Amino acid sequence: MLKITLFLPLIVCTLSVVSAQTSFGRCFTPDEYRGNCVYFKSCQSLFELSKKKPQDNRDRLFITLSQCGFRDGQPLVCCKDVPPPPPPTEAPTTTPAALVISTKDIPKPGECGIDFENRIYGGNRTEIDEYPWMTLLGYSKPQNKRGFHCGGVLINHRYVLTASHCVNGKDIPQTWTLSHVRLGEWDTAQEEDCDDSFKNERVCSPPPIDVKIIERIPHPEYDPYNNNQFNDIAMLRLEYDVQYTDYIKPICLPIDPTLRGNDFIKQTLSVAGWGKTEKLSASNLKLKVNVDGVSNNDCNRVYNNEQRQIIDTQVCAGGKKGQDSCRGDSGGPLMRQNERGNPPYWYLAGLVSYGPSPCGLENWPGVYTRVGKYIEWIEDTIQP
Repeated sequence: MLKITLFLPLIVCTLSVVSAQTSFGRCFTPDEYRGNCVYFKSCQSLFELSKKKPQDNRDRLFITLSQCGFRDGQPLVCCKDVPPPPPPTEAPTTTPAALVISTKDIPKPGECGIDFENRIYGGNRTEIDEYPWMTLLGYSKPQNKRGFHCGGVLINHRYVLTASHCVNGKDIPQTWTLSHVRLGEWDTAQEEDCDDSFKNERVCSPPPIDVKIIERIPHPEYDPYNNNQFNDIAMLRLEYDVQYTDYIKPICLPIDPTLRGNDFIKQTLSVAGWGKTEKLSASNLKLKVNVDGVSNNDCNRVYNNEQRQIIDTQVCAGGKKGQDSCRGDSGGPLMRQNERGNPPYWYLAGLVSYGPSPCGLENWPGVYTRVGKYIEWIEDTIQP
């Protein structure tokens, strides 16, 4: 989404604060040059462009599209005239602790899962700041085309969790490349996301950010050609640590043994995404729907007829007519709120794996990867 009006004033008011020339990773400029993600004032070409009088809409748009994240509350831009830092001649023996943002540690309740308030079938519209951990997975296609075809969920500053079939699934065209994630999105059809229903006030969010994926990590035991889709889980390492905001936050993982052992049977869970709805092939708005957990035994009775097996690393939910997750939300989250937390927080119960076609069939629950069974793998895979 292109959101011009919010980004530029933020740059103007922070020019006197940032001057460091630190690079926060490699990136591509809007005109497809290779660049470095740096503080705005460190990029002479963009800084001079911002001071140009008069400044036309094309210049403003170029500056907006150059955004590549935030650091310490300051905007970063992709700059082609800042050379990359030279490689170290030898590995440093120590790193100043103040310069390190730990990504090895999984956020704890209070730091994650806080929500102040289609592949979604029968869904309801979310509020603009609802489920701020939701991500869209972007694919690069031939002829410089791009598209979003899966969902995911932010779990810390550097990693997104999704379904493995979105990474190395058998149905992904060979000409497609999973290239980036989008964070902080709400309405994909609007250049500026604004919600007029928020407590009778107009609330607008900052621009979403697109972050390059530098490592795709499907579960080593996932078999794309197995109909059962066991171990349908993958991790995506981002090019740089993303800054948390009111609209970009991580969800909690079910670290607590009580949460990991939850069977979710007859419990209310939530699914959200931008995918298939009753009337549209995809929703421009982030939607949500509540689904009830279903026992694996009941789920097996349904799917055995389709030569599929449900095991303890999977969880089933839904089965009410017209309420389900659908194709566009693969890899999106199945969520549960821990109301006993202080404060209450959302945690990731599952990831959308597969379900009936057409969507929302009565007595046909959707199948999700049970995230609690993969905590050790996640912890072992995350790198700083």
